[in-house]
Amino acid sequence: MKNLFLTRRFFYLFWGCVLLFIFSLMVSWLIAVAIVGVMVIAASTLIEITILYASKGITAERILPEKFSNGNDNPVQILFENRYGFPVKLRIYEDYPVQFQIRDGGFDVSLARNESKHLNYSLKPLKRGEYIFGYVNTLVTGPLGLVYRRFRTCKDQKVAVYPSFLQMRRFELMAVSNRLTEIGIKKIRKAGNSAEFEHIRPYVQGDDPRKVNWQATARRGDLMVNNYQDERSQQVYCLVDKGRVMKMPFEGMSLLDYAINASLVLLNTAMIKGDKAGLITFSNQISNIVPAERRPTQMNKIMEVLYNQRTFYKESDYEILYATAKLKITQRSLLILFTNFETIEGLKRQLFFLRKLARQHLLVVVIFENTELNSLLESSPKTLEDIYIKTIAEKFKLDKRLLVRELEQYGIHSILTTPGNLTVNIINKYLELKARGSM
Repeated sequence: MKNLFLTRRFFYLFWGCVLLFIFSLMVSWLIAVAIVGVMVIAASTLIEITILYASKGITAERILPEKFSNGNDNPVQILFENRYGFPVKLRIYEDYPVQFQIRDGGFDVSLARNESKHLNYSLKPLKRGEYIFGYVNTLVTGPLGLVYRRFRTCKDQKVAVYPSFLQMRRFELMAVSNRLTEIGIKKIRKAGNSAEFEHIRPYVQGDDPRKVNWQATARRGDLMVNNYQDERSQQVYCLVDKGRVMKMPFEGMSLLDYAINASLVLLNTAMIKGDKAGLITFSNQISNIVPAERRPTQMNKIMEVLYNQRTFYKESDYEILYATAKLKITQRSLLILFTNFETIEGLKRQLFFLRKLARQHLLVVVIFENTELNSLLESSPKTLEDIYIKTIAEKFKLDKRLLVRELEQYGIHSILTTPGNLTVNIINKYLELKARGSM
């Protein structure tokens, strides 16, 4: 019976009997008590083993979502059913996917006779890819609590971890319900009138008198106004750098994963606003190209491409990026480049190609702040080594500001942001450029 284990209660009672045998050397009548105790424990254990194996016992079913969202809490549910004719206590040990590296003490559940119960918990993956769950190990004790019977179910269940579609849906819901300000998106006043005429509608109080259509008013006999909408069908491309600079971690996730999650939200928002969404991933060579479109299946196509992206340890080739953009992106578009320059020298090596991209398109370069430096900058140095480390940290922080200034000198837009605020800041920038008519 490889699935049978003795409980702590059994061992407490067993060692109690052993102590009685020891003390019986001094008090002779204790040996009878010890013998009776051993017989009672043995009989009780056999009885409990018999009743634990007398029926099908416990059933367990792990219920997983179709896919996990990277960087978010994802629900996992286990359904237990007690098929014994008496109450039981369960000790559950999950075989989590190795990516989580979880070694916790398990869960305790009590079930009444013939009762079913759900156990709910959540997992937060920090890497994309396929995750494999092992067994649900359920240890059951009977009324006496002397032995465990182990049930092992649900082996090798797989779930794929995709870019953060939960974050995308959250922003989508806020955009549709016009509540983006609740998650940090700024309200931006539009410069001038909208670019495209949409339709003629009846006048309502508060409409701009300059939009009154006098010809339609004369025909209908009611005051009619022209309605305009934002210019649509503009192209928005996310250019995702997969070079070694995007390997840097922040709160367990790499900069590449933050860029992928933000790209998904931005491109979905662009499609909601009527624009076309496209994607290019690159490192020392071009990895994937998704031409800008506004079809209903476009976001699924982009998500599948982003799911398989991995960082490389080679330096990214911006010459190949420029050549590809010139060949594949034939009309003026908004290009959001997710990368990370740590020094002004690193930027200058690629500035020639960035300037050429900016001449043909509206280019926005995303640069990440190193948040680990903040604790060093806020600390009070006590030794010469502390002073040296703090000075280096101040230099790195200053370099980031110089990077932004260098890009601005050549008319290239930039966003200096922490990884945690990337999505909000990139949406704000997109809406700002769209409202100003820069696209």
